[in-house]
Amino acid sequence: MIKVLFVCLGNICRSPMAEALFRDYVAKEGWEDTVIIDSAATGPWHVGKPPHPGTLAKLEEVGVSSEGLIGREISKADMEEFDYVIGMDNSNLENIAKLGAGTKNVYRMLDFSERFRGLEVPDPYFTGDFQETYELLCEACSGLLEEIRRKLS
Repeated sequence: MIKVLFVCLGNICRSPMAEALFRDYVAKEGWEDTVIIDSAATGPWHVGKPPHPGTLAKLEEVGVSSEGLIGREISKADMEEFDYVIGMDNSNLENIAKLGAGTKNVYRMLDFSERFRGLEVPDPYFTGDFQETYELLCEACSGLLEEIRRKLS
């Protein structure tokens, strides 16, 4: 079993979009019982709330289910439970590190992308560009899928 947690600031834009996209990728591989996927925020602002309307619209547009996406805050226990804790930007990584649970399993989302390695996924809550976020997340989700494929083989 491999467990993946996507993390962003509020868990309403980037991380739930990544969760939904990666669930779709994993389902197409038939790995639903092998790969567990979740998302969380580094702060409490949107706990219990659905994703941002822009995220929901983009997922609907591309035919990816948003079912079950509900905001929650990351916890120290998540650091032990998940094999991959994936932040969207450097600020997310800093906030994850503040949990004090180590960073051996912490990654930046675009480090799974050949083309965009080292860059950050901009927050569409502020930029309004959900298309850019979608494209970057698709690229990185493909790379993450390849990494997990190697681990499972």
